[in-house]
Amino acid sequence: MKRITPTVIGATLILFTIALLPLPSQEPRPQPLTLPLECPGGDCPLLRGTPQTAGMRSGFVRLKPGETVGWHTTGKNEESLVVLRGRGEVRLEGQPPRAFAAPALAYIPPATRHNVANTGDALLEYVYVVAPAKVP
Repeated sequence: MKRITPTVIGATLILFTIALLPLPSQEPRPQPLTLPLECPGGDCPLLRGTPQTAGMRSGFVRLKPGETVGWHTTGKNEESLVVLRGRGEVRLEGQPPRAFAAPALAYIPPATRHNVANTGDALLEYVYVVAPAKVP
């Protein structure tokens, strides 16, 4: 089992990997990463799963006022949004919108159709983290 601890310094996300249990010797050990968040466009993948992680993926999103990411689902995966700048709302299908303002964290359960909208008058910037969910 591994734990990733994100730290934001300026416009750079630093991920420290801390091994909580020893990994088998044949399995490559993830290394700490430093990733710049200066990405052209609105979506910038950061982590893409194996071999960097054990199934987690992550990215940086920048939305202009009035923009949305579009309705989607992460399937059997759960998702967290770490809101760095701006304000907006998370829209979950069949539920009222949930407003947020930076700094904030939003959690989206597995198999939940959702959308993220910038409802403010400035850029909305956030990091998403999607990971396999252990469903009983």
